[in-house]
Amino acid sequence: MTDRELAIRMRLRDDFRHFAAKCLKIRAKKAVVSEGKPQKIIPFKLNLAQEFINARLDEQWKLQGKVRALILKGRQQGCSTYVGGRFYHKTTHRKGVNTFILTHRDDATNNLFKMVKRFHKNNNPLVTPSTSYSNRKELVFDKLDSSYSLGTAGGDGEVGRSDTIDFFHGSEVAFWKNPQKIQTGVFQAANEAEEIILESTANGFDPMFHPMWQAAEAGIGEYIAIFVPWFWQDEYTVDLPDGWEPTAEESELFALYEREGMTWRHLAWRRSKIASDFAGDEVLFKQEYPCCAAEAFQVTGHDSFIKPESAIAARKRRDVEQSGARIVGVDPARGGDRTSFYNRQGRVAWAGRVFQTPDTKAIIGEIVRLFTEETENPVDWMFIDIGGLGGPIYDQVKDMPFGRWIVPVNFGSKEVFRPDRYVNKRAEMWGEMRDWTENDAEPVCIEDSDSLQSDLCAPGYTYDNQQRILLESKEQMAKRGQRSPDEGDALALTFAQPVMDRHDRAGIGIHNMGITKVRRLA
Repeated sequence: MTDRELAIRMRLRDDFRHFAAKCLKIRAKKAVVSEGKPQKIIPFKLNLAQEFINARLDEQWKLQGKVRALILKGRQQGCSTYVGGRFYHKTTHRKGVNTFILTHRDDATNNLFKMVKRFHKNNNPLVTPSTSYSNRKELVFDKLDSSYSLGTAGGDGEVGRSDTIDFFHGSEVAFWKNPQKIQTGVFQAANEAEEIILESTANGFDPMFHPMWQAAEAGIGEYIAIFVPWFWQDEYTVDLPDGWEPTAEESELFALYEREGMTWRHLAWRRSKIASDFAGDEVLFKQEYPCCAAEAFQVTGHDSFIKPESAIAARKRRDVEQSGARIVGVDPARGGDRTSFYNRQGRVAWAGRVFQTPDTKAIIGEIVRLFTEETENPVDWMFIDIGGLGGPIYDQVKDMPFGRWIVPVNFGSKEVFRPDRYVNKRAEMWGEMRDWTENDAEPVCIEDSDSLQSDLCAPGYTYDNQQRILLESKEQMAKRGQRSPDEGDALALTFAQPVMDRHDRAGIGIHNMGITKVRRLA
């Protein structure tokens, strides 16, 4: 082997993007003109969605030495093609590794196997390994002692159970049959895998993908959440027809997502797609082609207390200045929940620390840090839920020098400012937060976070016999597969009571009169 050939092989081994473009071929959705002729089999050059996924996965691998990822995406954005190519690259450049792909239907398994065989058939002979075939959907690279196999998530859930898996790709996970058996079967075989990538379009509140997505989105566990919006695809565009004018909703969508790549041509395609393929069902379109992660799960018919459109508008807004008192809400963990800190200053809210484990010492340390080290924009008030872990935390900080500015809040308390409107304190705080979010006259800006939007739009609500609002409890939410809205509760705590700015941020001094405006609610 010459030095030049060695250099070529090394780059093909170490650079997947280069390997894909030079060695892998895919079947294009539409013929592409190349060398004067239309071509359907073309080089695999990563599109925008695939580039984004590749960067996120590589980043996780560099940080953790392994990949655990959930990918939520729209229809036919090339995710399965990307993972298939990534794993083919790794399997054909390593000795003694097993790759396993699990799909939701037999036809999907057949299509992915055809794709992998196309990769292998068109690979550069310089890096194509020797292959023997078995009777099942499998490529065996005999001299490498490695294999690439596929299966379907069938009725018994036993597929892949006996293998030892190094690279595992789950395709359309939300549509798998018997997901519980699969988790105790093939997932155990892949327990020590170097990479596990699970991808799917949404399927309502399915029993496996949705709970895993919620945990990953909230930063719980080892999986990362990767969302890919539909409008990153160039093929999801059409030329604007003569006289085409956007609707009010389309204009709003364009304003929200223009910075992320949405164009009027995307919206023209969207309108046509809803009318033709979805018979006017916009909600179903959002599940199949979501703009954000929270939108993908809207098809359940759940009547959320805070509407998704209000949350998404607030998270995309950037022209709001913070002013007035800086308030911090602290929602300590209950059971397996997170401990979340959230900041609000006037019409602007931003995330603070999140603790995944109930580490009382660390949480108290963060409270001390906020009051003693955040001097450029000092904290004026802090409201802390004293249920669960919050009670002992409050007991330890209330007598500290800044303890007078920390106010305990009982979510279940009946002592509310509007007893004619709200059943308890939690409903009142969320009600104030909803009014704040939906105030068109004074727009607000919140963290641009799928996790926060999911929390804000998670709780439903009812009315009691006096027509007072009662927010859905965390226990009721858990029964329908919804995680605890810890970030939402933390932000809601900043609305516990009206307060005044204790610090003159123009440099005049401290307004001590603010303390008289606060009642401590037990």
